[in-house]
Amino acid sequence: MKLIRHLTPSGPAYAALQADGTALAITGDPLAGTHRVTGHVVTPGKLLAPIASTPPLIIGIGLNYAKHAAEGGKAPPDRPMWFVKLPGSLQHPGAPITLPRNQPTSRADYEAELAIVLGRECRDATRENALSHVLGYTCANDVSARDWQRDFGGGQFCHAKSFDTFCPLGPVLVTPDELPNPNNLRIRSILNGTVMQDSTTADMIFDVPAIIAFLSADKTLPAGTVILTGTPEGVGFARKPPVWLKAGDTIAVEIEGIGTLANPVA
Repeated sequence: MKLIRHLTPSGPAYAALQADGTALAITGDPLAGTHRVTGHVVTPGKLLAPIASTPPLIIGIGLNYAKHAAEGGKAPPDRPMWFVKLPGSLQHPGAPITLPRNQPTSRADYEAELAIVLGRECRDATRENALSHVLGYTCANDVSARDWQRDFGGGQFCHAKSFDTFCPLGPVLVTPDELPNPNNLRIRSILNGTVMQDSTTADMIFDVPAIIAFLSADKTLPAGTVILTGTPEGVGFARKPPVWLKAGDTIAVEIEGIGTLANPVA
């Protein structure tokens, strides 16, 4: 099933997207396991990020594609390297990525990523049962201010990746029955019509079950947790010359079986 969250005259609501572009209304909350697909056909309104507007936790995994680690001159990590993005970084499909004014960046970068959304609380997951905690998968853009990440922020990732709007998600949330192998999907980023990243999730160093098992081994991940699983090679900082996001750009993330998440830059 492809779940969308969209704006209706009575407020945000979930729906099940159909092949013809219409949708069936959903009652209840997918994150609470109380949702039900009705037979009521609706025309989708403005698409919203396909999870609650304030997710409890957004986790990113760094250096998780072998070729991306190589392009940055880094050795593959021995275990998943993770960081946190603030919930306020969430942005909707089609809405602008806004470059900050009070702490400006001249090196904003794109990162196409597969995002996991957990559908129930997760603690001590094993590799064998990790996928049973997944509500669905969506596209993400882990926008990163490289100057704040590398020069101004003391070397930690959180500040550089947590500016408001620096985590677009969408356009749909695809349930695991439609994507039984999340580590066999083509993933691309496209900047102003030019393909920048073109890879496959098979290049992940730590696959989806390994990530969930590692993160939940010593901490509780609440339902609604979003996990960004890393980005492939082709990011802006590694290009010669580097390519940075600027006002007026449009950056899109495209993942096989999910769709295209596109956002302007302002």
